[in-house]
Amino acid sequence: MTSILNTLRITDFMEQLKLSDPRTRLDPWLLGPVMILLAIGLMMVASSSMPFAEDHMNGNEFHFLIRHVIYLSIAVVASVLVLQLDTRFWQVNGIYMLLLGIILLMLVLVIGKEVNGSKRWIGVGPLTVQPAELMKFFIVTYLAGYLVRRSDELQTQIKGFTKPLLVIGLVVAFLLLQPDFGSSAVIVATALAMLFLAGAKLWQFISLTAFVGVVMALVAWKEPYRMKRLTSFLDPWADQFGSGYQLVQSLIAFGRGDWFGVGLGNSVQKLSYLPEAHTDFVFAVFAEEFGFVGVLFVIILFSIILLRSLSIGRRALKMEQYFAAYISYGFGFWLSLQALINIGVSSGSLPTKGLTLPFISYGGNSLIVTCMAIAIILRVDFEVRRREHEFAKVKREYRSARGGQDD
Repeated sequence: MTSILNTLRITDFMEQLKLSDPRTRLDPWLLGPVMILLAIGLMMVASSSMPFAEDHMNGNEFHFLIRHVIYLSIAVVASVLVLQLDTRFWQVNGIYMLLLGIILLMLVLVIGKEVNGSKRWIGVGPLTVQPAELMKFFIVTYLAGYLVRRSDELQTQIKGFTKPLLVIGLVVAFLLLQPDFGSSAVIVATALAMLFLAGAKLWQFISLTAFVGVVMALVAWKEPYRMKRLTSFLDPWADQFGSGYQLVQSLIAFGRGDWFGVGLGNSVQKLSYLPEAHTDFVFAVFAEEFGFVGVLFVIILFSIILLRSLSIGRRALKMEQYFAAYISYGFGFWLSLQALINIGVSSGSLPTKGLTLPFISYGGNSLIVTCMAIAIILRVDFEVRRREHEFAKVKREYRSARGGQDD
């Protein structure tokens, strides 16, 4: 096996790949669920945003829908461009993207626009950049490269485990200054999952997880508004017109949805009852209009994306494409974890975090970055299948040269 892989390394089959190669295709089990979720997102942004847009955008009920279509178009173009890039591009430039992300996190604290008490957006002409969304992408890319470069150190020395945590700690510190507790939690959880899969010792993983839990609890305890969020979700009805208002309206939406929903466009909660109906709480409107069956369908789609990402990563490991494997794991965990948190928040299972639902919520930064992440996973699958094809070819030639005998 090793001799065959060594032979493959000196061949030139990993030249710039062409997506039109008839021996390869984009994975339908990954691309299909994403396209369905994007279609659901387009539909739900239209349904949930029109009442709000009509009241707040000079009567233009299509304001958010038009912008969402523009963002979706940019996301598609960006994804197509990303598909043309070899994964080595991300491995080489991961550290530079991380530095860019840190600079943006510092800039947003100085020149960022403040909305609802948080500085999370940098205005660039008519557009806005949200560094936190970019940082999720950059952290996974950087960490995947680190795990390849320091694989032995990670598995044998404690400093190999702590070095990336210092970087992540710096990023989280900047995020908490915005403040953005939700993105911090997603980044930390994704990083821990990647470190564990890369071979970090179990005791290190458990100890750090406990430490992070204590730190997050202290951070939440320090700020009164965070404590309100953490406690109000346990009993939102105790202050249904105050801190629990948004969750109460979301739960009403879920309750009205019942098994099969009230039908597309027939939501009542989106009529100025539920705040952020087209962004962070769009899933509540979806649950009201499509019911438990629709909710279950979306959860299944996100589960397929996670399982497919892990499957692609595992195949990349077998082909000794370690960076490709780790970046697939990282993006899969990030997207599924953020979806899980958003759904949990909307249903009252988790405290409010202010995270979008990937592919569905209105928001250009999130939509573009998540589509790019999926494009990279598709590229990894493309390269792995190309390598598997060449591997099978070399193996046949190898066996033929040895008279049909294996090593």
